[in-house]
Amino acid sequence: MARVPAIAATVLSRIRKSPRTLARHYRARRPQPAVELVRQPHPWPRALGLAAVVLLGAWLGLLVVGNVRVPVGPMNTTMTLRPSVSGGTKINISPLGALQLNSHQAPLRLDVNVDQLDPVRAQALVDHPERLSGLQDEVVHDVEHGTLDVALRSCVAVVSGATVLGLAVYRRPRRALAAGGTALALLMACGASVYATWNPESVLEPKYSGLLSSAPSLVGNARNIVTEFDVYQKELARLVTNVTKLYDVTSTLPAYQPDPTTVRVLHVSDIHLNPASWKIIASLVDQYKVNVIVDTGDTMDHGSAAENGFLDPIADLGAPYVWVRGNHDSNITQRYLQRMKNVHVLDDGRAETIAGLRFAGIGDPQFTPDRSKVLGAAQSEELAGARLAAALNDHKNAGTPVDVAMAHEPSAARRVDGEVPLVLCGHLHHEGDEILPHGTRLRMEGSTGGSGLRALEHRYPAPIEASILYFDRDTRRLQAWDAIKLGGLGLTTAEVSRHLPKENQP
Repeated sequence: MARVPAIAATVLSRIRKSPRTLARHYRARRPQPAVELVRQPHPWPRALGLAAVVLLGAWLGLLVVGNVRVPVGPMNTTMTLRPSVSGGTKINISPLGALQLNSHQAPLRLDVNVDQLDPVRAQALVDHPERLSGLQDEVVHDVEHGTLDVALRSCVAVVSGATVLGLAVYRRPRRALAAGGTALALLMACGASVYATWNPESVLEPKYSGLLSSAPSLVGNARNIVTEFDVYQKELARLVTNVTKLYDVTSTLPAYQPDPTTVRVLHVSDIHLNPASWKIIASLVDQYKVNVIVDTGDTMDHGSAAENGFLDPIADLGAPYVWVRGNHDSNITQRYLQRMKNVHVLDDGRAETIAGLRFAGIGDPQFTPDRSKVLGAAQSEELAGARLAAALNDHKNAGTPVDVAMAHEPSAARRVDGEVPLVLCGHLHHEGDEILPHGTRLRMEGSTGGSGLRALEHRYPAPIEASILYFDRDTRRLQAWDAIKLGGLGLTTAEVSRHLPKENQP
């Protein structure tokens, strides 16, 4: 019985122990959580992911919302901003083709699609031709209103698209707002780039494609090239007016109106026995009312007597033919051409005046129909160029300066720098233009024969290239040129690009 009070005393003593002691006891027995090191994410992947979300969201926003239907004069158009590497402005006029302008440098391109002609407004212009005089102001107002509208809508579309996609991806409002803010900053940077690089004179060098490429009347003549196209709105008004007239008469594009103060020279080169070239040349002579055809060589491929019959269509081209020998043309070829009427063969610096312009040229000193490389070829070309330069200097001292020099190889053509305003060449099968150190302009023509049979050696066929050179009849200086490029074998594309010498630009 004595043990019962002892046990009770023990229990009571334990109950009297401090709760703090009990807490330490149970904490010691409870298992502690394991400590692990968590690797923090790297900031670069997160930034790249945000950038991808912003760009994709902005692009989707532009696709969904970023276009505006705007009436421009009698036309119903759609204006759209699209992502682009090169920027610029593209005007699509279906089914006539397109007009491209290098108006700005930014990752955004303005597309203007002419959807249809409004019959009511077009008929009003037909019934009241006096309204055409006020069409320009109307078009300017419509374009300004449409451009502002598409800019505002695109801004909303870009920010909304980036924000919505950010919310869908991250599921956090803060990250979604960050995506929207980044998109807005990106759009503002693009707008600043457009403002800084805006070029209102880009209409001076348009690029036409489709049926519009066969409408030189839209471009004008050498006398009014500089003064007529001063701002973008005026050109668009003129384009709308011409297209309205085109729909009215339901006929082909307006014919070219020749200017008596302009001499038009067709520059061809490196035909290389392509019979299709003669039909193209004849078409260009008729369409552009060409006064002179200039051929800078390699008309043949092997220069044999059996090939001479290929040259017979030259007599029916409808314009004087000025020719210099290329490295694929033989002396047999040259003698055959010298016997043809209306053909002017230039060699050894001899000069002739044709259609008011004085030409001089020299034949290629090499004859390499097999494309072999002859030892000392570069020196012979430079020597030929030096002979041509000496002849040009003699003509200048005699009071009969030459306006246009001709050679086949560019290396020979460069030797006449400072002796003549313009020198023409070919040989390399691609178009080029440069101002030489002493002020002479070198114009290199591509292959008007599409490189001949060599077009089959490459994956893509070479284009057929030629140029229309516009000269002022009084000063005999180059005013502008149209670079014409046709698709090669099996292709049907056509482009005409207008170019102006810098000294002629306002």
